[in-house]
Amino acid sequence: MKNHYLSSLLHLSDSTLPIGGFSHSNGLETYVQKSIVHNAASAESFVKSMLSHNIKYNDAAFVRLSYQAAASGNVQEIIGLDQECTALKSPKETRQASTKLGVRLLKIFTRQKEHPLAQEYERAIQENEAAGHYCIAFGVYAFLMHIPVEDALMAFYYNATVGMVTNSVKLIPLGQLDGQDIIFRLHPLLQQLVQETLDLERDLVGICNIGFDVHCMQHEHLYSRLYMS
Repeated sequence: MKNHYLSSLLHLSDSTLPIGGFSHSNGLETYVQKSIVHNAASAESFVKSMLSHNIKYNDAAFVRLSYQAAASGNVQEIIGLDQECTALKSPKETRQASTKLGVRLLKIFTRQKEHPLAQEYERAIQENEAAGHYCIAFGVYAFLMHIPVEDALMAFYYNATVGMVTNSVKLIPLGQLDGQDIIFRLHPLLQQLVQETLDLERDLVGICNIGFDVHCMQHEHLYSRLYMS
């Protein structure tokens, strides 16, 4: 059957999965309160920048790497990637959000699809050898669910885009149609980023985005907050 993995892909990347993604803005709330992001144009610019200069080199790259490690059956490499991801996430709230989402994602899918690789990864998390980052868990289960890596990356990027746009609609606020217009205009960029992530050199993984990290850290001290990060 053509695209037999499609239902698995939709389930894995569903923005309504009960893992708590809706409660995190990953620093966007700081940008809004500082009036850096204040309308549809600045929101679109923010999302483009985050996708192209942060997510591509970090979380999306780790999706690809963890997928490839799972494909080779190398659980130690998966654990090493998880540890590297922890080291790169300097802001405490962002680091905690990543692990909360990842552990909850694992809890959903390990109930349905047992696999020694996933079980070993969970054991490492329970023994504090790994933290359970969302991007790592996403990559591992994308492989275990027989989803092609290119489609997994597209879904990951799309999910991140929808999350940032939804947060913008709520925080700025924007009209719902403004948000949908932004997503529609970003379709070509998502296609481009998938290919760039597939071709990304290993030495470029983990490039730091200092401005993003600083704004995520500042979120901890905002006077009022709607989001956990």
